[in-house]
Amino acid sequence: MLRIGVDTGGTFTDFVVVQDGRVTTWKELSTPDDPSRAILEGIVRAVGEAGLLRGAEVIHGSTVATNALLEGRTARVAFVTNRGFEDLLEIGRQARPDLYDLDVRRPAPLAARDMRFGVAGRIRSDGTESEPMLAAELDLLASRLADMNVEAVALCLLHSYANPDHEERAAAALARAGLGVSVSSRLVPEHREYERASTTAVNAAVSPVVSRYLALLGDGLGPLRPASLRVMGSNGGALSPAAAGRDAARTVLSGPAGGVRAALHVARAIGRPQAISFDMGGTSTDVCLIPGEVRCTGDAVVAGYPVRIPSIDIHTVGAGGGSIAWKDPGGALRVGPQSAGAAPGPAGYGKGGPATVTDANLVLGRIVPERFLDGRMPLDMEAARRAVGRLADGLGLGVAETAQGIVDVAEASMARAIRVISLHRGFEPADFDLLAFGGAGGLHAAALADTLGMRRAIVPSDPGVFSALGMTVADVLKDRSMSLLIDAPAAGPSRLEEVFGRLEALCRRDLDEEGVAPDRMTFERMLDLRYRGQSYEINLPFEQGWLEAFHREHVRLYGYCRAEQPVEVVTLRVRGTGRTDPPPPRPAATQGSDLAAAREGSRSVTWRGQPAPAAVYDRTRLPAHVDLAGPAVVTEPGATTFVPPGWRAGVDAAGHLHLRRAEEP
Repeated sequence: MLRIGVDTGGTFTDFVVVQDGRVTTWKELSTPDDPSRAILEGIVRAVGEAGLLRGAEVIHGSTVATNALLEGRTARVAFVTNRGFEDLLEIGRQARPDLYDLDVRRPAPLAARDMRFGVAGRIRSDGTESEPMLAAELDLLASRLADMNVEAVALCLLHSYANPDHEERAAAALARAGLGVSVSSRLVPEHREYERASTTAVNAAVSPVVSRYLALLGDGLGPLRPASLRVMGSNGGALSPAAAGRDAARTVLSGPAGGVRAALHVARAIGRPQAISFDMGGTSTDVCLIPGEVRCTGDAVVAGYPVRIPSIDIHTVGAGGGSIAWKDPGGALRVGPQSAGAAPGPAGYGKGGPATVTDANLVLGRIVPERFLDGRMPLDMEAARRAVGRLADGLGLGVAETAQGIVDVAEASMARAIRVISLHRGFEPADFDLLAFGGAGGLHAAALADTLGMRRAIVPSDPGVFSALGMTVADVLKDRSMSLLIDAPAAGPSRLEEVFGRLEALCRRDLDEEGVAPDRMTFERMLDLRYRGQSYEINLPFEQGWLEAFHREHVRLYGYCRAEQPVEVVTLRVRGTGRTDPPPPRPAATQGSDLAAAREGSRSVTWRGQPAPAAVYDRTRLPAHVDLAGPAVVTEPGATTFVPPGWRAGVDAAGHLHLRRAEEP
């Protein structure tokens, strides 16, 4: 099987091709006006004539849904709910997005006020009907929406998780009028009306956009005749284009999810499963805690909109290689969240761009300009110095001092992000390895590990296209859930088995529709639990002693438990997995111990304000099991790794770089 992973980023589109155990990688500049263009051009450039993709599987990490929300380029959406609840999307929750912002503004609802409609009918929280629906009213509303040229309808009725009958009847009436409908009880059959409504509205808003994009991409790939096209989902699993178009809200964290899947794959392969993934690209940095497994959350927020769909628990900050450095009105140096993107890009690209983190690393000597993208795109050092110099003049600082300040500010932002997903959740960063990737991850890995007290930073093979590699190792994942809201004594084995059985059957059907063979399917059962009266839950595996495990986890997270308090079973979850065969690990380029063969001279680098001579190495020629001392700059196509003074880097059998303090074994 020929498998191609494609990850579209803000600056570059990355490709990984796996065939017969061989892995080939490359990068292309992204085309933000039409992301499919870079994908098609890159694939054609790599495989040559039409027909070479016959039998291939293409797995794509897409930012289309995310960008549509961020840029406000969503479909024209109508929101249908119970009469009297038309303002549910606008009222939201009473929690303030920023506690100290006196002029806080929430994002505008995805359905405008004149596009929100209430209908008769009511289901109680126990699933019984208190008011019937009116078929004539539904038909009249459907006709009216069709005349308004609505692109999609978000349908969310009260307590439909307990009884979806009213939603299904309303959905049928709307579908008969030719309207595309996102149905909350199909998408997220869980309690909390606002989050369920928001998720449904997000799905309705981005599904037409994603569907059009995938159709365009499919048409472009058509002449190349691939066997299949899949899209990376936010949970780290692959989706068919039909499923991604219908449930596009499941793709809003598509790209970053690929990097986390690859990080888990590598962490397990090298026997160090406790890792924090650190993905620094051109526009942003994504971090994720991996305590032996990938953790998912149902509390994702994208562009200010809650999306209650299982997503890998990723925290993102606007600090990437292309993040723009600027002076705020108070005279302080700031970095991001604005990015120079692919056009014009950082100043060093020679297209008139502003000073960015990439330019700061250039000025500090940590990037070899003539080796950027393996020499295919040499950088303009003087343009970078001029851009940083203009900012330095405004700050009253020197050029090198300003460049160091840019790097320090960006690294402070990234360190805070790592603390959010570790310390803030009861985990000590020092107990984990920092697994750094993305085009810029290796430049900052050692500094961040040093700041956070971590003993080791690992820069895997092909870090510049690592998220695309994650596409090629992704399983097919299907998540199903159902809210129960019953006390633990009432959640007897037969009741739980009944609901778990239903959810597992739905997952099995979903996997079957994706073409997964029965012998490659596995299923995992989980529960959301809380003490009665609490507002939020803890997710745990459903296994022997789950009630006692809940008390223990509550102690770990919050420092106490209430074993005498009733425990409520809130939601049951099942994850179905369709296993794929991952590519074999890549060996290091050469064997032996001759480090000199990989050396390409030296250059001056600046580390914490002090210049020092640093050796330059070509990573593709580094033999396995060698050890090199910092300061050093390790170049490769698509990425650079900086080994600072007082640190060392070793190469394992698979070619991964292990950075550690010089005193560490």
